[in-house]
Amino acid sequence: MASRTMNAVRYDTYGGGAAALKHVEIPVPSPKKDEVLLKVEAASINPVDWKIQKGMIRPFLPPKFPFIPVTDVAGEILEVGAGVNSYKVGDKVVSMLGMRNGGGLAEYAVAPASLTVHRPPEVFAAEAAGLPIAAVTAILALKTIETKFDGTGKAANVLVTAASGGVGLYAVQLAKLANHHVTATCGARNIELVKSLGADEVLDYKTPEGASLKSPSGRKYDLVVQCTVGIDWSTFEPNLSAKGKVIDLTPGLGTMVRSAWKKLTFSKQQLVPFLVVVRNEDLKFLVELVKEGKLKTVVDSRHPLSKAEEAWAKSMDGHATGKIIVEM
Repeated sequence: MASRTMNAVRYDTYGGGAAALKHVEIPVPSPKKDEVLLKVEAASINPVDWKIQKGMIRPFLPPKFPFIPVTDVAGEILEVGAGVNSYKVGDKVVSMLGMRNGGGLAEYAVAPASLTVHRPPEVFAAEAAGLPIAAVTAILALKTIETKFDGTGKAANVLVTAASGGVGLYAVQLAKLANHHVTATCGARNIELVKSLGADEVLDYKTPEGASLKSPSGRKYDLVVQCTVGIDWSTFEPNLSAKGKVIDLTPGLGTMVRSAWKKLTFSKQQLVPFLVVVRNEDLKFLVELVKEGKLKTVVDSRHPLSKAEEAWAKSMDGHATGKIIVEM
C-alpha cells in the first residue's frame, strides 16, 4: 500500500489560513504497531485545526512541517498493523487521529487502534466524523456534574452558550438525555433549530436578555458549558447556583487566573479550564447513541477534498451551524 499515492491537503508553515492550504499527491502511509490504515470517507474540521495552523499551540503543534491537518475521520479499514486484533480489513469505523499526527485531509490516513471504534451501518460517515472532538467535549463537560445520560441522575439546570456550534448542539442534546433543564444561547436564525434539539429556553445572544445570560424562568445554573469567548465572569456569577460551575472550553490566560483565584479563596462557584481528552469508551457510547437515534450530528455543510480550503475558511469564519464536513 505504501507504494501507492493519494491526494492530500497540507500546509508548510504557520499562518496563511485557507489560502496556505496546498493540494498534493503523496505516498499512502503504512500502519505501524497498534495502528490501522483507513480509506477516509469523511473528515470533520474543528476550530483547533486552524488554531494549530495559526501557531496558537506552538511550539508543541504541529511537530513538523509540512503538516496534513484534521483529526476526526470516518472510513473503512484497509490494513491493520501488528498487534491489532479488534479490527479487520473492511470494518467501517470512526477514529481520532491524534493532534500530533493529524492526517485527516487525505484520501487515506493512519489511526491509532485505541482511538478507533466500529461504526454500524445505521451511522453514516459524515455523522460519525463529527463526533470525536466536539461530541466528546460535550459529554465530558456534562460529566463534571456527574451527569447520567440514561436519565437516572439528578436533574440540573444547564446553560449552553453558542449552542448552534459543533459542541453546543451536541451538549444540548446530551443534557436533555439526562433530563436536565437546558437554557441555550445562539443567533436568532438558529433559535428554532436549538429548540428542536431539546433546549427548554433559547436566548438570542445579541439581545440584552441574551447578553445577560439570565434564564427566562429565573433558574440559576448548576453548570455552564461555555462554548464561546468574551463573556466575563461577572456575567456568569449572578446566574450561577451556590455550587455552579462554568466549564470554559476555550480558556485563555484570564480563565486560568480566575480559576486559580477561585481555588485559593475556596469559592463554591467554580471556573474550570477545559482540555478534552478523547477516550475510546466515550466515542463508542456516542456512536451507539447516534445508532439508536438519540443523538444527531447537525451538518452545516459538506465539501469535497478538492475544495477543502472552502471548508477551512468557513470554519475560521466562526458562524457555522453544526459540523463542517469534508468528503473524500
